[in-house]
Amino acid sequence: MSDGPPLHRTLGLTDEEAGRITGLMGREPTDPELVMFSLMWSEHCSYKHSKPLLAGFPTTGPRVVMGPGENAGAVDVGDGLAIVFKVESHNHPSAVEPFEGAATGVGGIVRDIIAVGAKPIALLDSLRFGTLDSRRSRFLFRRAVEGISHYGNCIGIPNVGGEVQFDERYEDSCLVNAMCVGVVAQDRILSCAARGVGNRLVLIGNRTGRDGIGGASVLASAELGDDDAGKRPSVQVGDPFTERKLMDCCLALSEAGLLVALQDLGAAGLTSAASEMASRGEVGLAIDLDRVPLREQGMAPAEVLVSESQERMLAVVEPAKMDAVAAMARRHELDATDIGEVTGTGDLEALWRGEEVVRIPSRYLTDDVPFQDVPRTPAPVPVPIDLAAVPEPADPGAVWLALMGEPNVASKRWVFEQYDQLVGANTMRRPGGDAGVVRIPGTNRAIAVTLDSAEWHTELDPYAGGMASVLEAARNVACTGAVPIAATDCLNFANPEKGSTGWRLAESIRGMADALTAIDTPIVSGNVSLYNESPRGPIYPTPVIGMVGLLDDASTSLGIAFDLPGHAILLIGHGEPRVDASRYLGRCEGLPPRPDPAGDAALFRLLAECARQRLLVSAHDVSEGGLAVALAECCIAGGVGAHAAIPAGRRADEAMFGEGGGRVIASCRVENVAAITALAEGAVGVQQVGTVGGDDVSVDAGGSVARVGLRDLAEVWEGSILRALEAR
Repeated sequence: MSDGPPLHRTLGLTDEEAGRITGLMGREPTDPELVMFSLMWSEHCSYKHSKPLLAGFPTTGPRVVMGPGENAGAVDVGDGLAIVFKVESHNHPSAVEPFEGAATGVGGIVRDIIAVGAKPIALLDSLRFGTLDSRRSRFLFRRAVEGISHYGNCIGIPNVGGEVQFDERYEDSCLVNAMCVGVVAQDRILSCAARGVGNRLVLIGNRTGRDGIGGASVLASAELGDDDAGKRPSVQVGDPFTERKLMDCCLALSEAGLLVALQDLGAAGLTSAASEMASRGEVGLAIDLDRVPLREQGMAPAEVLVSESQERMLAVVEPAKMDAVAAMARRHELDATDIGEVTGTGDLEALWRGEEVVRIPSRYLTDDVPFQDVPRTPAPVPVPIDLAAVPEPADPGAVWLALMGEPNVASKRWVFEQYDQLVGANTMRRPGGDAGVVRIPGTNRAIAVTLDSAEWHTELDPYAGGMASVLEAARNVACTGAVPIAATDCLNFANPEKGSTGWRLAESIRGMADALTAIDTPIVSGNVSLYNESPRGPIYPTPVIGMVGLLDDASTSLGIAFDLPGHAILLIGHGEPRVDASRYLGRCEGLPPRPDPAGDAALFRLLAECARQRLLVSAHDVSEGGLAVALAECCIAGGVGAHAAIPAGRRADEAMFGEGGGRVIASCRVENVAAITALAEGAVGVQQVGTVGGDDVSVDAGGSVARVGLRDLAEVWEGSILRALEAR
């Protein structure tokens, strides 16, 4: 008898959970069954800490075609078409092996879109790493970007937007979130629900190996420690060329009406895919593991069941269509293997060498998870910054230049120029603005898409930070002229059982839900990533929001660039800037202003109507770095200077560089100012604050003037990240 711990503890199950399994089964589970339970009941697969909280999200609406619970959400965009989208994390694998972790994160989210029957048309990514003066963070950053670039470019999907942030709190626990957007005819949407007793279960794509066994599901359900290097074998290895063939094959199968259901094999592999298909369809599945094509000899049944080998899909196919499915797969140089059938038992069954090694009611794996309430210990209430304690700059122009070069404010061109932005010929607004804009193929409409989070705000005031994350994403979409119509989310938090993390998680979800409800924008899909911390400490609570907006006329989309000298500069919106938790202050301290969702909703309506009537030339969200940075970015994008004058408020530097949301810098022809003001009807503030023109950029805040040459601003802003990478 072994002197080691019992198997269930080795697999990460508690004694209580092991007892629950035995009680459910009415017997001791087999070793393969116990492995399956350990993964399906892990945080990554079950959301056992967060699922009860997610019920507060608005998930329905007139445009919602498919909400949470499927591989991705879908919304109606007219003409019988739906836009399908989802964001997911690949944080822990990327911290262990950044290239493969980030690359397979892209592959996994693309397969989620394929599984719905949609054609992927856009990718986005949200990245957070430690500061660039850290050798490790520079390595992780470089390699993760290379992994995203390699996989996305090889499969031919444009990367049209995202965000990158650097902070020491992400030094040991980087965040790599990937979002994919697809389009599908509504009558071709596929579900993951298995149906039809006697229908065949078909595994399509790569052969199964030991790579990735326990990868995402184990790594994402525990904190990373000092032995991360030893976890490298758990990180999946991607093959984008096979993914491209798989994508084309599945689309062809769907368009030919050859599939009953389709599911991606992601975390927990065959176990997760099969149990979710069976549970969703309220049927059973019988799998013959001897039929699963293997890449390696000597694999045990548990290894076959939980392998996370990439580029695999599980399909349900009517027997009469099996030959057509096999022929289609051969045309795409892929395996399509009949590994089992749909049954009426409700059980997930597995045979190995003729003997039954697994028989579990599928609902035990998916629905009978022991959900846990998170502790809700509030953090101390933060104290607003005493402005008198913040030194006033002697030279605001020098501060402005320094702020433009701060990596979190500076251009992310070094990142997005490594991605193919135009493949597919539908990209209308490339990365570098507020949101990417992609034409909906075959129509005159377009979607605007972005990823955003207000992590500093969420750390200090999680309810308001959740609201701010939603409204920042929606505002970026609205600045293109699009109407926000639906969202997806990726909740990146630390260990929910420690400190105030559980409280921050619950409060941020509450804030997000209230903001989404206020702007009439439902959540249709999402992901939760917990345990993002190390012995050094937790990450900031980082609720990433993927927002999708709709433009009925693609030609009306707006960019951020100022166009011609003489155009008027408008400050549109509400709210007063504050230095609290701003990039100008340079640290996560104070108490940022609480967002105003009703005011933002009115702002979004005004921007959409102004775009529809072609009254605006440009629009740009005022966010990190405040009004001065937003003004400079508009000037750099257009290659022309500008001059603005604003009230000093409490103090000139706060007026120039303070943050707080709810405001947009826009430009228009002078003769359109009156029409825009009339449309606002007093519900949204509209002020003409300046004029486009000249070779420099200036801001006059109540007589205190900051003036910097446009060329100097552009040089500092454009080259900051590359200089930081090359200087060490």
